[in-house]
Amino acid sequence: MTTDIWAWVHDTHQQLAEAGHQRLADAVYELPGHANEGRNDQLDAAFPEALAAARALGLPWVEVYLRHWRMQNLLNKRHQGEQALPEAVDLLEFAHREETAGCPQSVCVVQDFAICHARVDGPGYVPERLAVLGETLERIEPARSCFDCLSREYSDALEDDGRAEEALAYLDKAAARMQAAGERLSLEFHHSRAGTLHRLGRYDEVLALLDTAERAARSAGREFGENDRLWGGLLRARALAALGCTDEALALLPAREAAERHADLRSNWTETVERLVAAGAWENDAELGAVLAGWVGYLDGTGAHRPCVDLLLAAGRLALDRGARTVALTLAATGERKLAQLRRTDGVATEIAALRAAAEALPVPELPVPPSELTAHLAEQKVPHETGADLLSVALDRYRGEQAGATALAVDLAAALGRLGHPRAAADLLWQRLDADPGSEVLAGLLGALLIDAGDGDGVRRLAGRLAVTSPADGHWVRARWAAAESRWAEVVEHCAAILADHPDRINPRRLAAGAATELGDHATAQRLYQEILEHALPAEGTPEEERHRTVQQPDLWHLVTAATVNRDWAVVRSTGALLGVEFDEPDGPVDEEWQPVTVRATRTDGATADLPALRTGPATARLLPVLGDDLTLNHGDVVVFAPALLEPPPADDAPEAERERWRPVFEMLTLLDPAGYTTYWIDGGWPGDEAWTALREGLRESGYAVWAYSGERYSITDPGEEDGMLPGIYAAVGVPPTASAAEADALLHRLTASWPHPLAWPALAEAAGVDTAPHEAIVERYGL
Repeated sequence: MTTDIWAWVHDTHQQLAEAGHQRLADAVYELPGHANEGRNDQLDAAFPEALAAARALGLPWVEVYLRHWRMQNLLNKRHQGEQALPEAVDLLEFAHREETAGCPQSVCVVQDFAICHARVDGPGYVPERLAVLGETLERIEPARSCFDCLSREYSDALEDDGRAEEALAYLDKAAARMQAAGERLSLEFHHSRAGTLHRLGRYDEVLALLDTAERAARSAGREFGENDRLWGGLLRARALAALGCTDEALALLPAREAAERHADLRSNWTETVERLVAAGAWENDAELGAVLAGWVGYLDGTGAHRPCVDLLLAAGRLALDRGARTVALTLAATGERKLAQLRRTDGVATEIAALRAAAEALPVPELPVPPSELTAHLAEQKVPHETGADLLSVALDRYRGEQAGATALAVDLAAALGRLGHPRAAADLLWQRLDADPGSEVLAGLLGALLIDAGDGDGVRRLAGRLAVTSPADGHWVRARWAAAESRWAEVVEHCAAILADHPDRINPRRLAAGAATELGDHATAQRLYQEILEHALPAEGTPEEERHRTVQQPDLWHLVTAATVNRDWAVVRSTGALLGVEFDEPDGPVDEEWQPVTVRATRTDGATADLPALRTGPATARLLPVLGDDLTLNHGDVVVFAPALLEPPPADDAPEAERERWRPVFEMLTLLDPAGYTTYWIDGGWPGDEAWTALREGLRESGYAVWAYSGERYSITDPGEEDGMLPGIYAAVGVPPTASAAEADALLHRLTASWPHPLAWPALAEAAGVDTAPHEAIVERYGL
């Protein structure tokens, strides 16, 4: 029984594929890449099905493997802490049962357990982390790949305990043991060592190490993915910023959008930017503050308590530098709340206290107008949000007028805090105000929005329960929006239905319920609700007939067109399209016309997206053009319904003409309307030249077939008969219509390619046709296909 995890993965993949479990076999190969590269949507799409399949087949080792890689993604790329702790504990127990203890991945689950506790409170859990990691490291050999991972985690624990020199020595000892066992050090191991060197202030050594490590990784054949490039650039940028080389650091620092996508980059990114701000090379503005506040809130929500505190202290220092008093006080309050969630507070408690003291020492601004006039003044003067928050805080503190005026100031301050990335603090402010002014609908409405934005489910339920006493409909509305935020679409429909039962004239509950019904695939209900919106959104008396539709929002009309299209209610499609100014070629009947080229964005079976060229055939339909593989449940000629909103904006008016000509509207696919029934088979071989290829395409098209080339100009194949042993190749998909058999397709391809100098191979089609596959296998062998 092998202890080499990747040998086991290879064997398991092969066994699953041979047994006909191809999708599970693919997941075994693909999940680590999704996890490490931060392809979260693809992982989330593939994991549940794969886990269910492993359990159904009684494969506990595969279950350990799948759950481990999901945990790696949750802990590393998403920086979950307490949120992931129950799964980390359960997985550790599962991985050490009798039926799973021999699984080579079970050791790695110890790493998940240690990382999770590091996210919750790294310094606070140092003893437990060192104990579980040390015990595991003692019983595994340095030749195992998990020795590398666990050694890095042990070093991280020492660093969290303030023992960076010891951590570096531990890494060096582990490296010597692994190299003595004939193992190469991973790039991740070198990154970990670079981090320890950085902690020790040895920045030049960090840069030299990264250069050496990347050269070694490339020479060993490692293909650098996005994660490698981002981390390499970030670690260099951080060291260069510490050395005062700001231009070089700016050139290498990953864009903020990369840190938005990958939570594991944010701590080092923020440290680097803080140094760049100090050097005058980065603007310390309210936008930066709002970004960091959003990241603090994210970590707060995932229960990554220690990283949250570290990040809010950096955000607090930058807020102090900007003179943003209210923001700095808000961050200090968040820090004080987080201290209660840490086991070990030495050091950080002092820093948070210092942050509060420094924030309180900032000048209190003078009000330019009386508190009752401040809201109008801020709007008129377009005062920046941070300055406005400071002024509103003073005004609210000093206001002595009627309740409505104080509520208005509190609402404005909460709105400002929300825009600055502090929805939870804004919600806390409104809770206090709601106790003083319990009848304010504005307060309750904004509070619900802020609680949902902050991901505060307990707060939502508390508010909904409170509203249910005096206004049941408002309670249902808060719950409906919270359910929508969590994609619990059936609950959205239920809560909206309860509102409409007592208030049948309301529009927004119908709109939300219609969207939820669409997500559920209940397009009949969606159409009914959108039609009811039209009926209830009555025009004002005296509105000219030609303007009556203007009282209904255009998106509602487009959504109605889409729902009616799915339901094949062509009369409604045409009548609603007319309200939108759509002109049809035919006055009635199904809509199947030829409009313009578009792009339809569909989801592959692994959760990734694919942009497919298509021809728009109606307001919400398009016919797909490519011949597609089995990673999509679609194919050539299929008519699909798409959602009406553009996914990408058109080029600006001053964009280059070539860019504007290339642009195609991109829409999200909603559902398949009419499948064309094509079956895909692949052809591969030598490129015959433009004339012969055009003849093949035309010959296939005349017989009702389709073909789509996937290889580019660089695709080449081997041929011993050529002087350099290479010749241009073609790799394409042939779409066989439902009216033709595989045998007919095989015969047609033979006839159309008979005169080609280099034959094509189509072994899968030959097998389906029941003909001899040996000639195709010989072509594959000869040309190295």
